[in-house]
Amino acid sequence: MRFKPGLTAKLTKHIVSNKIRGNKRFTLVLMLEPTFMCNLACEGCGRIREYKEGMNKMMSVDECLESVDECNAQIVSICGGEPLVYPHIEDLIAKLTKKGKYIYLCTNGLLFKDKMHKLKPSDSLMVNFHIDGLAKTHDAITGLKGAYDKVIEAIKAAKKKGYFVCTNTTIYKQTDINEMRQLFKTLHELKVDGFLISPAYGYVHVGDAFFMTRKELAGFFDKLEPEFKKYNFLGSPLYLEFVQGKRDIDCAPWTTPTRNPFGWRSPCYQLADKHYATYKELLEKTDWKKYGSRSKNPRCAECAVHCGFEPASVLEGKSFKDIIKLIGWQFT
Repeated sequence: MRFKPGLTAKLTKHIVSNKIRGNKRFTLVLMLEPTFMCNLACEGCGRIREYKEGMNKMMSVDECLESVDECNAQIVSICGGEPLVYPHIEDLIAKLTKKGKYIYLCTNGLLFKDKMHKLKPSDSLMVNFHIDGLAKTHDAITGLKGAYDKVIEAIKAAKKKGYFVCTNTTIYKQTDINEMRQLFKTLHELKVDGFLISPAYGYVHVGDAFFMTRKELAGFFDKLEPEFKKYNFLGSPLYLEFVQGKRDIDCAPWTTPTRNPFGWRSPCYQLADKHYATYKELLEKTDWKKYGSRSKNPRCAECAVHCGFEPASVLEGKSFKDIIKLIGWQFT
């Protein structure tokens, strides 16, 4: 089974209950950024550039928990910034676990071995290590020599301790497909439980030299299809068909809202046109028609990032064929 049965059951119940109540927009995953601070300065990262004036701001644990309740998220992706820099991370994870939430701890792995003894493995905690290539590539992107070795050591330690371990890999214009094949082979041999893969987004603060167009992405992901069949990728087959150019999907940014020290980021994880004080304001005051791949917004035209399109692919999969495909994917 690709995901833990409890997570699948809880998320399915959440989707069905919202559909029955006629809710047009509802949260699946909260992208929670308790701090912007990070111990790396990766080339493609928008956060450390967007929020450079507010790097020292952070949310309290109570604010984090209130945000989870506010949007009724069943899954909380703790990101940032580097969440292991957040001084209250152990307390936050413990309290989210007590609330019955599933947690993705998104980390670059540098501090994981030092913090690991305070983070109890559980059925609800998934540790997501970011790794963008083999040693030379990953070290160059992170700007730190030895970063690759550190994250590999962290993965080995996490697996030995009994954590559910997944990895997240960002695809850039310069990404070498043969290197990706070797990377996934290496991670599979380390018994990583699943792989996430997503195109990079062209943040205005970063420039467009690193980012593929939709057409380029389709060619790249099409060549990776044998790996999707060989290994345990966590992206749905509908999303993978989308990035391969075989399916049209509009993103659903409201399914994965972002909450950080500035408030509720609108409209999405990639774009911050405004921050709202409440989740209700985010839903009601964001003009959603101005965004998405089917809009005429040039900032959305080439975006294919999984946090907006992955949940949309599941929600839009209405045909019997799509449902069977999703069920088969979950149980393989």
